[in-house]
Amino acid sequence: MKKFVSAIIIILFIFTSQLHTYAEETLQMDLKSEAAVLLDSDTGAILYDKNANEKMYPASVTKIATAIYAIDKGNLDSIATVSGNAVRQDGTRVYLVEGEQVPLKKLIQGMLINSGNDAAVAIAEHLDGTVEQFAENLNLYLKTKIGVNNTHFTNPNGLFDENHYTTAMDLALITNYAIKNPVFAEIFGTKVLEWKGQSWETTLLTHHRMLKGELPYPEVTGGKTGYTSETKQTLATTADNGKIRLTAVVLKSELKNDKYNDTAQLFDYGFNAYQHATIKQGEIYTTENKDFYPENDTLITENINGCIKKVNNEGIMTIENQDGQVLQSIQLKLKELPKPKPESKVVAAKSVMPKENKQQLLQVNVIFGFMIIAFAGALIGFRKKFLRKYQ
Repeated sequence: MKKFVSAIIIILFIFTSQLHTYAEETLQMDLKSEAAVLLDSDTGAILYDKNANEKMYPASVTKIATAIYAIDKGNLDSIATVSGNAVRQDGTRVYLVEGEQVPLKKLIQGMLINSGNDAAVAIAEHLDGTVEQFAENLNLYLKTKIGVNNTHFTNPNGLFDENHYTTAMDLALITNYAIKNPVFAEIFGTKVLEWKGQSWETTLLTHHRMLKGELPYPEVTGGKTGYTSETKQTLATTADNGKIRLTAVVLKSELKNDKYNDTAQLFDYGFNAYQHATIKQGEIYTTENKDFYPENDTLITENINGCIKKVNNEGIMTIENQDGQVLQSIQLKLKELPKPKPESKVVAAKSVMPKENKQQLLQVNVIFGFMIIAFAGALIGFRKKFLRKYQ
């Protein structure tokens, strides 16, 4: 019996040690990228971050912002005329020709799938006339429409500029917003596209090695690569395992494979450690004698070991994992106290008596007064007669 108990204790010790080690590994992943963010694509919950708000240079991952801005603002069937400025762009291109006329959607495809810098500038000039005006409008769009505050772009393609910067968190938010658009999601997930341009006919293949299948990760649904000598390696990727969808951004790794390894680590962690749950409509949460409730069924992300829900006196619920990390915040609605009952109908009728009724009541009172005076006079006369008779 003692041997059996000892064996159980040893097994429990090993099991708990493994759990502790796993938690340490997930919280301190060996990422080579200098900045990283992992989001739940559906709830926006922040599942992991590293230097998330540090100023970074995005390289061609910028084109995610250019694409969703163009899709939201432009007419995808409109025809852009390619300028000499677009044709002269450095780096990766789709070899547009000056004066070539190309539909806006095709330019977006060439920009996202083949990372065409010339296509990006053609989009900017088509939408806003100049690259400078495009950059100004894009920055305003990103701030007001998506809600990012630490991003400033000077061009549509991500070619290096000291004033062209963002953060891993901002890029994750931009990507997460963009993938909710079906046109963007389709192009973002395209692996192969036949390209027929005025000077170039070819088959475009996505540059994203996980999406392409060179570094197999079956759950990957879309992605965009980036690189300049100053920026180093950057990558934005989305994935879906049928239960939860994830968005990952990694910035500034030295080697190309590092950004893919980092992304795979992030996805492994997200898929293994988190799941969805629902806060039911009308469920009451009480704090400081106030009752709050969600107006609708609300999807949340929680650790597979459960989560901690906290509600402050303003009705903001935070969803935390077991380590106290805030995953997401939800605004609940205050349950109002019952209103006092209205006054009784009788009292209300008195307070709002019509003018005609008041006049009729006055007339009755006057008549009744005269009757009392007459009765009193008669009574006095009768008394005098009675006294004379018996004197």
